[in-house]
Amino acid sequence: MHRIIISSTLLSLTLLSPQLSSAQDFTVVKQNQITTVKDQNESGTCWDYATVGFVESEILRTSGKTYDLCEMFVVNKDYMDCAIHHVRMHGFSQIAEGGSADDVFEVIKKYGICPEEAMPAPGSLVGDSLANFNEFRKVLKPAVQYFGTGTNHTYPADALGVSSKNFKTIPGWQDSVQTIIDRYVGKCPEKFVYEGKTYTPKTFAESLGIDWNNYISLTSFTHHPFYEDFVIEAMHKWRLRPSFNLPIDRLMTILDNAINAGYCVAWGGDVSGNFWANGNADLPNSKLPVTQELRQQQWDDWTFTYDHVMLIYGIAKKANGKKYYMVKNSWGTQYGYKGIWYMSEDFIKLNTTYLFLCKDAVKKKMLKP
Repeated sequence: MHRIIISSTLLSLTLLSPQLSSAQDFTVVKQNQITTVKDQNESGTCWDYATVGFVESEILRTSGKTYDLCEMFVVNKDYMDCAIHHVRMHGFSQIAEGGSADDVFEVIKKYGICPEEAMPAPGSLVGDSLANFNEFRKVLKPAVQYFGTGTNHTYPADALGVSSKNFKTIPGWQDSVQTIIDRYVGKCPEKFVYEGKTYTPKTFAESLGIDWNNYISLTSFTHHPFYEDFVIEAMHKWRLRPSFNLPIDRLMTILDNAINAGYCVAWGGDVSGNFWANGNADLPNSKLPVTQELRQQQWDDWTFTYDHVMLIYGIAKKANGKKYYMVKNSWGTQYGYKGIWYMSEDFIKLNTTYLFLCKDAVKKKMLKP
C-alpha cells in the first residue's frame, strides 16, 4: 500500500530526483536484526510485507531463528475476511488492497501462517516473477459486489438512492470470491512439510514461539482523548481495531526506547510528497517545528494520510548530528540504499499514523498520564 499501490507515476517522478547522499554519510547508532528486503512489486500490500517482516524480526529477536514467511497466505485470508466484512456492511466499507499491521496479526491468530515455499511464488500464477495485482484488482472488487451485494454497481446500493434491501446476496457467493482469490495469489495449504515435519498453518504459527496477543498499536491525535483507545479513521483500517492514543513526544520516546532495547517497530504513516526513491526522507522545511497541532492540522486537511507501512529497525546520525531512523521498505533492493531508507526524526514525528510493536518494549508508566 503506497497510495494503495506503488504508483508508477510517483516512481517515475522520484527516480528523477538526485542522489543527495550515500549510506556512508550515516553513522549507525543502533541496529536491530531484520530479514532480507522483499519486493511487493505491483501489489498494494506494503502492510503485509512490512508486518510479516516485523514478525520475522520478532522471531529473530526471541529465538535467533530465520524464517521466510508467506505474505500471500496473509493476503489470501485477509482479502476474504475483507470481502465478508464488506458484504456484512452492505457495501459501506473498503474492498481494496490496503490494510494495516493489525490485519496480519489477526490473520495469523485466526488461520495461522506458512513458510514462503508452501505456496506458489508471488506473481507466478499470472506469469510474473513478483507479485502482480494489475488484473486481480480489476476482478476482485466487482466480483465481491456482484456475488456478495447482488449488484454490479461500483457503489453501495444506498449511495445510488436505492435501498440495499432491494438487493440480495447470491447463494454460495463466498466460494465464488474465494476461487478468484485462489486463482491470483494461490490456494492456502491445509498441510505442508517444513524441515521434515508436517504442519498445518495453525500448528506452524504455534511453533514460532510468538504470543500474538502481546502486541500493541500506538497513535497520536488530538481529536480523541490521550491515554485512551480509539479506532483511527482511515480507510485501510477496515478491521476497526483500536490504537492507544498518546502525545507525540511520548510516542517518539517509546519508539527510541524500543529500538535501543533491541525491538523493531512496524510503522504506518504517510510517504507522499517528501519521500524519495533515493532512500532519504526529510521534511522540505526543516526549520518548521513539528508540533502536535501541526500533525492534527495536516491530518484533518488530508495533507497527511495513511498510505504506507514499513519496518523501523535502527537509529543513525549524519555528521551534523541530525538523527534518522533506519527503515526497511518493501520495494525491492533497486530503490533506496538496497531497500533501506533513512527517515529523519522530524519526518517520522510529523507523518506517523501508528506504531505497532511488542508490549514488552513499552514501559507501563509511558501509557499513563
